[in-house]
Formats: sequence, C-alpha cells, structure tokens
Amino acid sequence: MESVCRAAQFSSKPTSPTILLSLQTKHLIRAQKGWARSFPASPRRASPNRTVVAASYGNNNRDRDAVPERRSIGKTVVGVSAAVAALVSVYFSDPPPSLAESLTVAFPVSRAREVNTVQRTLVEAWGLIRETFVDPTFNHQDWDSKLQQTMVEMFPLSSSDAAYNKIRGMLSTLGDPFTRIISPTEYQSFRIGSDGNLQGVGVFINLEPRTGRLVVLSCIEGGPAARAGVQEGDQLIEIDGQRLDGVDSEVAAQKLRGRVGTSVTMKLSSKDSGSDSSTREVKLSREYIRLSPISSAIIPHRTPDGRLAKTGYVKLSAFSQSAATDMANAIQEMERQDVQSYILDLRNNPGGLVKAGLDVAQMWLDGDETLVNTLDREGNMQPINMVDGHAITHDPLVVLVNEGSASASEILAGALHDNGRAILVGHKTFGKGKIQSVTELHDGSALFVTVAKYLSPALHDIDQVGITPDVQCTTEDVLREYSSSQLKNKKNKESASLEADSCIMVAEHELDIQESRGTAS
Repeated sequence: MESVCRAAQFSSKPTSPTILLSLQTKHLIRAQKGWARSFPASPRRASPNRTVVAASYGNNNRDRDAVPERRSIGKTVVGVSAAVAALVSVYFSDPPPSLAESLTVAFPVSRAREVNTVQRTLVEAWGLIRETFVDPTFNHQDWDSKLQQTMVEMFPLSSSDAAYNKIRGMLSTLGDPFTRIISPTEYQSFRIGSDGNLQGVGVFINLEPRTGRLVVLSCIEGGPAARAGVQEGDQLIEIDGQRLDGVDSEVAAQKLRGRVGTSVTMKLSSKDSGSDSSTREVKLSREYIRLSPISSAIIPHRTPDGRLAKTGYVKLSAFSQSAATDMANAIQEMERQDVQSYILDLRNNPGGLVKAGLDVAQMWLDGDETLVNTLDREGNMQPINMVDGHAITHDPLVVLVNEGSASASEILAGALHDNGRAILVGHKTFGKGKIQSVTELHDGSALFVTVAKYLSPALHDIDQVGITPDVQCTTEDVLREYSSSQLKNKKNKESASLEADSCIMVAEHELDIQESRGTAS
C-alpha cells in the first residue's frame, strides 16, 4: 500500500529545520494555483524563515481493501469490521480525474523526532478529511485554518501521545464521533476482526475490573489453548516468563500472537484459587485461528395445532469477511435438516463490512431488489441493487434487533424488512446511518472518515433515529402470553436456553402466525 504522503525530504539548518511533503489525494480539493499559507514556528515566535513547504494534490491509493464502487451487489462496498465494538460501515468509490490545481502549505517542523512523525500523519489525516468528509462545510468551520491551528499547537510538544491527542482534538471539531484515528496496535486488532483469522493460540482474555488481573474468557474449540486444558476463568500470570502486572488485555493478546509454528508459554492460576500449588505453565504452539461470527442451532417447538416444528436459529455477531460464507453454510445445513422457519439474531451486532451485510441479504431475497441507498456529500443518491438474486430459502423469517444493532446490522435489517421478507422483533436499533472509509496512514495508524449516509430501501433515514421493529418484546409481555410449561421437555440444553429467551419466544409466536396465514415468501 502506498500511503497518502508519498515523500518526505528533510533539510537541516542551524535555525530553520524544514520538511517537504508531497501529498497525493483523490479529489474535491478546492485549491487555486500558487495558493499558499505560512505557519509560524510557534505562537510566540513567528518567523518567515522557519517554515515548511507542503503539498501538491493528485490521486492516491487507499487502504488495500478498497474496491471500485459499482451498482451491482458484490462489487459495491467494503471496509473493516467492528472487532473492537466499533460501529463501522465502510464504502469506497472510484476516484475522479486528477485536478491540475495544487495546494501549497507551509508549517514548522518539530525538533522532537516522534512529534515530527505525527506532524506528517496530521497532514495526511487533514487531507483525507478535506477531500472526502460527508459534510462539505466541515461542521461550519474553516478546515484549512484548522490544520494551521493544530500544527502550531503540536509544534512545542515532546511526545507522540500528546501529538496524536492534538489530531483527535482536530477531528472532534467535526462533530462526528465516527470520524476518528486509531493507533497502529488498535488497527492491527481491527484487521484481525475483519479478516476473521489470526495466528495465535485461540484464547480470549480480558482484564477483570475487580481484581485488575487478566482472566481467560473462553477458548476457541479445537484450538491450542483448548486442547491444552486452558479453562474459562483461569488467571493469566506470565507470558514467556514476563509478569503481566499492570498489562492490559490488548498488550497481552499481542504477546500471545505470532507466526504459525512458533511457541509461547503461559503461566496460569486456576479459577478461584490463589495458592502457589494451583499455578501451572502451558507451552503452546501458535496456529492459524479462524474466528467465526456465526453460531446456529435448531429449536424444536410445538405449533398451536400441536405439530412438532423446527426453527433454524442463526446468531450473527459481526460482519467479518467470513460472515457471508459462514451464513450460507449454516442455512444450507439447516435446510438439509428440514427446518420450516428461521430466526436471524442481529442483537448487539455493532456492524462491520457493509459488503458482508449485503451478501447476507442476498441469501434471503430474489430478483433485483434495492438493498440500500447511499447519499454522498454532494447530495447525490444511488441505490445499490441485487443482480438476479436467488434466495437460499423462502421459509418464513424473523429478524431480532435491539439498541446494540447498528450500522451494517441496520442495513441488513432494513433490506429484509422493506422488501417484505422479514418481520422485525425486539427493540429500536442504534441508529447509525453513516458509512466510513478506512485508510491506513504511513505510520500504521488508521483514519476512519464518514464519507456518506445511507437510507433504507424505502428511503427511511436511519441515522440517529434507528429502526423500530414490528413487534416489541419485553419480559412482561412474554410472561403474560406464555407459560413456563413451554420451557419444559426440551431435547437439549442449548435449545432450552434459547427457548428461555423472551424475544425468541415472541419470534416463534410470530412465525406461527405467518405459517397459519400462509404468508411464507
């Protein structure tokens, strides 16, 4: 990947350090030839000699996941998943022809090397915002002056952390919480969630707030940690002989990851035991670990007329690159087991790859239906349609949503609902109707920029509003309509646990109504 900043040249003079940046961006730079601005070296010492000359604008290469926008599904939108509970939808479009105009700016160079690096990141981020941010007024402010102000504030700093905070402060003035910058470490974790694959030992860890200790949340079935007997609740004390006191879960997770075939040693303490005799060391060999966002089960239940029916339940926790394939496999397997209806659970799914959401929608729909409409910064609306779609199943479908269903989850729920394919059950969704681009910057950090809004197929604006389900589900409603006897005589613990979920009970009731009316689509 080529970063937005193509080149940096440094010259060293006794009183005037300088940096020359050649910036390459895509479009929407409203500049005039020869336009320039000088930034003083500091608020106290303005000097025409202490400046840096920057930036000519042309085309750039975006994040390696970017693909050209097309109207047909499958080549439309792509981005990065919300592996760390970020509410993200991502959309990329073809760059327009390069502009001949150039924009030249000048700014002071910090003497602190790590701050100097962040200065370059600042210019990258500023340029990307200037060309693509969904609000062309930049929240009614002079965005060019914002770069000058932030560069001046950054100049006297001595640490990269403080410098990055200045970038975050600049982005916060846009009034959009989804436009943000994340660190290289955070971006790597983000990519792992998007790809659905990592090289490690297959263990989920978290910092326990009460004790401040790292504990095992769960192990991936069949992974190295599970095979070695690592248990939920085990405390993680050391990794390769290094104590983990004061280390957060992300840093510890980075230590556990590594190249396939290499080994790592974990020192563990058994759950609810603090004695030395309970500690043990486990040496694990790193492997490729696949993270599936799908879990599924078949729920047997009695229909109102006494027949035994099967409902296929699919929980989709995030829209990663493997989500569509895993979903198709789950549906096809349940079709082979003769299920008569489906429940798609999108509760607490914060979003992810938009393309994955649209691919999943195709599995339930036929024809050339509109799946979503996008609205760019110029006010242009474009529908994204299926092309000769063929559903895997036409059995009745209920989609579960709640206040944690956001972004790509809302796109999928809206597509299925507005096209008459599914009934929505649950609570009003989060209400994130914005689409972000994600670009890796030269230092390995990543910039998220809101580049468009989306509307449902029926042109409903979801942003800050959410989607109201057809049927609300609350515990009180369920208790009035269902008796506890319905939870007895279940064939297995898993289906019994699902049946105890009040919203799943309401969903089954709605499916029974659909079947009795003969409304399967």
